[in-house]
Amino acid sequence: MTKDECKQVVLDIIADIAPDEDLSNVKPEVRLRDQMQLDSMDFLDIVMELRKRHGIEVPEKDYQQLASLDSCADYLTPKFDALTGKS
Repeated sequence: MTKDECKQVVLDIIADIAPDEDLSNVKPEVRLRDQMQLDSMDFLDIVMELRKRHGIEVPEKDYQQLASLDSCADYLTPKFDALTGKS
């Protein structure tokens, strides 16, 4: 999975859990919570959906790795690749 595809996965999850958010101008390098009205429960929903939809576990110690779209892609892309057997 490419980093752009990974970012789209995260955006798709956000679109489902926060349907009123405008995702058209999300800046990939800026913290998601600084750009949107996401609270801690929304963030936990993102983590839960990653596990439910894609089988990706994000330990609590790694939550800060999901702050921005760029950091999500950096953190999640190797995890997706490990699931699909890519390196």
